[in-house]
Amino acid sequence: MSKGTAPPEFLDQVIRHAESLVEQVFPVPPDTVAAVQRRFPGAVLLGWGNEGESGTRPALVMATDSRALGVTGTLLDWSGAHDLLNASSMRDTAHRMPGCFAALRIEPGAMTAVTDMTRACGVFYAETPELHIVGTRALLVHLVARDGRTIDWDVPALQSMVRQGYFLSDETPFEGVRALPPATTLEIRDGIRKITSVPLPGSGPVPESRRGKRDAIEGLAEALIETVRPLTDQVNLALTGGRDSRLMAALLHAAKVPFRVTTNGLDDHPDVVIARRIAAKLGVEHTVIPPKRTEQRDAVLVEHPLRRTFEVLRTCEGMTSAYETIVEYLPYSSRLTMSGQSGEILRGGFLYSQGNPAPKAMRRRVDVFFLKDEALFTEDANAHARRLAAPWQERAMTDPAQVLDHMYVTYRVGRWHAAARAGSLRRGDAVQPFLDNRVVAAALALDPMWRRSEEVVHELIGMFAPQLRRIPIEGAEWRFMAERTPSRWESLLARRQPPAPAAQKKGAGGWNWRTSPGEQLTAVLREGVLDGDVLWDIVRKDAVEDLFAAPAVKQPALAWNLYTVGAMLSGLYPGSVPDDLTPVEVRIPRA
Repeated sequence: MSKGTAPPEFLDQVIRHAESLVEQVFPVPPDTVAAVQRRFPGAVLLGWGNEGESGTRPALVMATDSRALGVTGTLLDWSGAHDLLNASSMRDTAHRMPGCFAALRIEPGAMTAVTDMTRACGVFYAETPELHIVGTRALLVHLVARDGRTIDWDVPALQSMVRQGYFLSDETPFEGVRALPPATTLEIRDGIRKITSVPLPGSGPVPESRRGKRDAIEGLAEALIETVRPLTDQVNLALTGGRDSRLMAALLHAAKVPFRVTTNGLDDHPDVVIARRIAAKLGVEHTVIPPKRTEQRDAVLVEHPLRRTFEVLRTCEGMTSAYETIVEYLPYSSRLTMSGQSGEILRGGFLYSQGNPAPKAMRRRVDVFFLKDEALFTEDANAHARRLAAPWQERAMTDPAQVLDHMYVTYRVGRWHAAARAGSLRRGDAVQPFLDNRVVAAALALDPMWRRSEEVVHELIGMFAPQLRRIPIEGAEWRFMAERTPSRWESLLARRQPPAPAAQKKGAGGWNWRTSPGEQLTAVLREGVLDGDVLWDIVRKDAVEDLFAAPAVKQPALAWNLYTVGAMLSGLYPGSVPDDLTPVEVRIPRA
């Protein structure tokens, strides 16, 4: 959007420049991309998409004589797009609308952008002396602002990428480009930008009676049912042995939505074994997708880290580590998909992995998020992290549980998931009940420590599919059962039970190459990190050398984060796809 100081032909030049960048910044084949443009005095809305014709989604850009609107993500009811287009207050309309989405609207001399409660559909913005640029691809926003110049990396901001593999802030890898916060409205009028955010909802106390608990959970259950009620086509659900995808299976079953399930892993992996039982109980088709293995079947073949990193940078714009497995590109399909990703929203956010619930321990957890592996980083990088941590640390002094709850939505979903889901969205529509505005509001309204106990999710599964109650979960027992004080009768009974058999050593069944990379993959990561000379403003070289001193690296996620950021700063992407790279073998341990 023009600030009004530039002549009209300048905006024509900007549009041509943006259109020339599509092949570079969109991680899909150029011949699959359709483009739409709507323009009013001083403002233009450019839309690109690879969805093709759809009977349910509205046009890429909806327009009247005085307004134009683009929506990314999904709305529970697509007629709501007309409400966003015509609303006098786009902010109020968006914040109460069910769905997982972001929207941009222009009119003569004005622009508005909104994010939902999770910002899982990211919106990015930048400013130049002549322009305000707002978009859903951060690299495109940056390159338009740079007007043909090369990328200017925000190196201090990348310290968070190295620590966590995603951003614990509104920063991006690109200098001058920021992500819009959750539940936020950006308005530009008369060349002036205004950003207004609505705080995430607070929670009420835990209901004292069983009936009160049931009523509270039923409100969340109804919100979940509403997210899938409109579905009539078959859904493909990625199912594991854990809690969250099981809840999705139970939800689809209760709503009578047709679905099938798939599980990735070796045939004796706990995820595969338990998912097979769940599918049998619900009477749905189950497909197992094994990893690629060598001819001798004693190792898995892992894509070369440089090629893997290129694809992650290309898809996620440097906001997710190549440690994460991004869904590979396939031609866009209208077939609906679903998984349990981000289900921790219903289990207390980051509280789900908080072993010690004491307030002091929770406050220490907040510190660790921002200053993880502090000794590895330079003084400047640690100082930057402390500035980002300060407002959350202050809030944690009075309510650390809510801070860990809200940090999960703000960063784990709003930055990591928002970046990673770009891989799946380019190949089809994802149904994401956990990220629906109404579901998130209903979940956050429940006490976070109650949700941490997992009683809420356990009860939801029982409401939706009682037949799944007795199927074990992969990993630890339900927390509210494991942590409750046993009755006197249970204690007496336990004394009469024979001792549990000793745990067997974990073999191939529970093994994962990402967490046990072995010596050959470690060697490739080590070479990629230490042979470059671009990371030493962020991390200390001697500390990184110590990290890679062992034949097999003991912190594989950190190693991948370093490799990803190093490749980014070295100019791997944008650029040509790395060729002639041999896959790396990672040995499968024997039981």
